[in-house]
Amino acid sequence: MWQKFKSKFIGDRQFYQHVLFLAIPMIVQNAITSFVSFLDNIMVGQIGTEQMSGVAIVNQLMFVFNICIFGGVSGAGIFGTQFYGKGDYEGQKYAFRFKMYTGALIAGLALCLFGFGSTQLISLYLNDTGSIGDITLALSYGKDYLAVMMVGLIPFALSQIYISSIRETGQTLVPMLAGVVAVVTNLILDYAFIFGVGDFIPAMGVVGAAIATVAARFIECAIVVVWTHMHKDKNPYIVGAYKSPLIPRHILKGIFIKGTPLMLNEMLWASGMTVIVQCYAVRGLEVVAAQNISSTITNLFNIVYLQLGGCISIVVGQLLGAGKTKEAKDADNKMIFFSVGCCVVMAVFMVIVGRFFPSIYNTEESIKELAKDFILISALVMPLCSFSHCTYFTLRSGGKTIITFLFDSVYTWVLVIPFAYFLSNHTALSIQIVFFLVQFTEIIKVCIGVFMVKSGSWMQNIVDSPGTNA
Repeated sequence: MWQKFKSKFIGDRQFYQHVLFLAIPMIVQNAITSFVSFLDNIMVGQIGTEQMSGVAIVNQLMFVFNICIFGGVSGAGIFGTQFYGKGDYEGQKYAFRFKMYTGALIAGLALCLFGFGSTQLISLYLNDTGSIGDITLALSYGKDYLAVMMVGLIPFALSQIYISSIRETGQTLVPMLAGVVAVVTNLILDYAFIFGVGDFIPAMGVVGAAIATVAARFIECAIVVVWTHMHKDKNPYIVGAYKSPLIPRHILKGIFIKGTPLMLNEMLWASGMTVIVQCYAVRGLEVVAAQNISSTITNLFNIVYLQLGGCISIVVGQLLGAGKTKEAKDADNKMIFFSVGCCVVMAVFMVIVGRFFPSIYNTEESIKELAKDFILISALVMPLCSFSHCTYFTLRSGGKTIITFLFDSVYTWVLVIPFAYFLSNHTALSIQIVFFLVQFTEIIKVCIGVFMVKSGSWMQNIVDSPGTNA
């Protein structure tokens, strides 16, 4: 019994060395990024509740943009990974071009939307039913923060296009180093611009936090772009990438068919998450502030399973591209088990330290207590989120983008959002109970995920399918 379990779910030393070789740089990069966001959030939280809430709301909007970029490059990234696994660098080049077009389109639309609709978008999250905070001030701070953050949309999109293409080749160290330099810069500038430095730099508050973030994005973008073009031997897809705007029709068709559902899924899922946050926000500004505190530490602990899920798309995608379906399924089982196991450990640690975290903030005691409850609930649901996240990347690695669309965004909009809206607006349940019930809808998603992974229907080589070969 044990031997059968071990052979199915536990890999050998070489397997874990390969996974960790990919995962550790990604985890370190995101850990540093999340830690700086964590410190950034604390610094803004020292200014006041309204400032923290305004920034938190804008960061929800930025989250939608970031995920849309991620979805836009991921559709072509499925092909880029499998093309690389096949040794077809021309095909990977066409996938890179598709990412450039998609990133430009998304960034352009976001600039228009944020530029003309900032007041309306931020106001969606402001409700005067609570007893704490001034929503007019929160709106003003949010608009100031968003105005500066818009400058960083294009460099962020460009850096994600290059980073995703670099990772397709199995190189995760360079994006990590670029991220480290960027976040250290962000951290130093955050302190200087938010609080000021004597007579040299004035205290700029939330605007200073935005300037620091935008500067870091330009630095990260410059590093990955310059490195890619200076190391063409490691990135053969970049040779001639800008000489022609063309993408062969059969590859373009394949990416559209497989990639469009994935891109729409990421957009709808991200917007769905912001709608759920807005459902909670109707309970008052204190809920917005408490959830901001909770999500800051939750994001810090979530990085392990988020990046291990991303590794599934690389490892399994390359194996599928090479036609090794049996090896792909075996690797997938072991990586899912490893990810969930790591997440259980992280959840326990989060429960232990999470009670002390809100005390750092300069805000009302009621907000701190509410944040502690949110942190505990988020820790309890983390292992479930880990499994469903791995399921998503398993399906995506084989090009099952329609299924991922149903599994992720349709599930969110059809079940989770109506449930959150009803509980928040039409019941007298405490916000803690509402948050608990909404978060644990993840159980249904896990049950569906177990069935889909076990079926093996996701195991397919999409770059050898008709109409997608270069």
